[in-house]
Formats: sequence, structure tokens, C-alpha cells
Amino acid sequence: MTNAPELVLGITGSIGAYKTGDIVRQLKDAGFAVTCVLTQRATKFIAPLTLQALSERKAYTDLFDPEGTQVIHTMLADHAKLVLVAPATANIIGKFASGVADDLLSCILLATRAKILFAPAMNVHMWQHPSVQRNITTLKRLGVRFVGPDVGKLACGYEAIG
Repeated sequence: MTNAPELVLGITGSIGAYKTGDIVRQLKDAGFAVTCVLTQRATKFIAPLTLQALSERKAYTDLFDPEGTQVIHTMLADHAKLVLVAPATANIIGKFASGVADDLLSCILLATRAKILFAPAMNVHMWQHPSVQRNITTLKRLGVRFVGPDVGKLACGYEAIG
């Protein structure tokens, strides 16, 4: 077991998920022990095996592990010093703001006492939608921190925030 601070990297179903390999490397270089948790939609953008190789740890994709002896979401939630969700979709922001826990990542978010940081990534119109902004306000009131989004070239072709 390492003495490095434990970080859970939550990866959701956004095209921005392709960048998470670099994020894992940067976090490890900064001294973190990184455990990746992918939603099912995230696996459409990046393979868990890629993240396992980079993090040198099991990448989790399912709330239930029939071979495991621990309750995964509480184990990861209890050990984390930080939970970083990158990319954070409108879906995970809305689920967390509403207290929905229907997958491994959303269960970890509700169970952890660690600091939580969201890095939103979505279409500009989604980002600006009043429902998304309301959910972000709710999460900020609960102590969740946000980084970004920045202005740049979006997958949809717009040059905008997202």
C-alpha cells in the first residue's frame, strides 16, 4: 500500500473522456494514487484497460463485483481524499444534485466525505441551460468545487464554453 493520497477519478460519458489518460498520468506525477471509476457510457469513449495500465490499479465500471469481498462504493468513498469527476456531464451533475445513486460513481459521490471537484464538459447550450446551472448552484452550496469549463473548440463544432 502506498502513502500517496488516494484520489478517485470519476469518468463519465462525454467525448472529453479521451483526455483522462493524460489526467491519470499528471495526477500520478503529482503524487496521487489514482483509482478510475467509469460510468457505462464512459466506456464508449475510453477503455477501462487503458486507465488500468496508466493508473496501475483496477479500473471499476460496475457497482457489483461478484468476485470482490468488499462493498466497492463504500471502500472507494472511505479511502478517497479527493473525488475528481472529469469529464462531468450534465447527467452526473443532475444526478448528484438530486441525490440519485444508480451506478458506482453516483454511489461514491453520495457516500464519500472527501472533497469533490467537478470538471464539466458538455455542449455550450447544455452548459447554459437553467436546469444545469441550478444543479451546479445546488452542488456549490453543498461544498462541491468546479473547475472550468473553458472556451474552446467543442465536439459539435462550436467555438464556445463547454
